[in-house]
Amino acid sequence: MTDTNDRTYVERFTTTDLMMLRQELLRSGVDSFQAAYIVTNFLSGRGYGVSSCEARAAASRIEGPRCSVENIQAELERVARVM
Repeated sequence: MTDTNDRTYVERFTTTDLMMLRQELLRSGVDSFQAAYIVTNFLSGRGYGVSSCEARAAASRIEGPRCSVENIQAELERVARVM
């Protein structure tokens, strides 16, 4: 199934996985390139790709204050590409 942006449907990740990703980003104290690597690894481990630029932007938004599980899911859906 694809949407109007020609993106393939991205699975719903578990709440635990999403919160673990956020916690890893918050406690790691890494720069934006290293944070992008964390997001890239999260997605690639689940069969998705992501550009490094989009991964940096996604990491920045995920690390933002009061970022909810729904926001994290939406952000990953926005940047994930099926491999």
